Amino acid sequence: MRKVAMVMAVVALAGCGEGKPVEAPKARAVASQSLPQSGAIAAQEWDLRVGPPDHKLQAITDLTAWLLEHGFNFYIVKVDGKDEVLLGPFSSKAEAEAKQALLAEKMARAKKTDTVSEVIEHKAAQ
Repeated sequence: MRKVAMVMAVVALAGCGEGKPVEAPKARAVASQSLPQSGAIAAQEWDLRVGPPDHKLQAITDLTAWLLEHGFNFYIVKVDGKDEVLLGPFSSKAEAEAKQALLAEKMARAKKTDTVSEVIEHKAAQ
């Protein structure tokens, strides 16, 4: 059943971009009129790292298929040679924690216990 779901997800997603490259969401900078240009500070953003504790490739593909099926938007980044699945970025830590609670609730309902999640600070692409 999972293979059928994965094939359907791949086929459905194959036509979505129609050849357009996929990029991770860009960090949104907050510019304030009252702050001088040299002292401008970008707003802090948060991500939700989701994945199997052991970073197995098969588990990550199952996880991303599950996230798609349940309406969670995610992106994948490579950190120290390992793929990480991130949800976000969120504008506040409270927003990220609320999404983490929703994810935990849906995973508990689905009896999916092989996944952990953690709120982390968003790292802007450099």
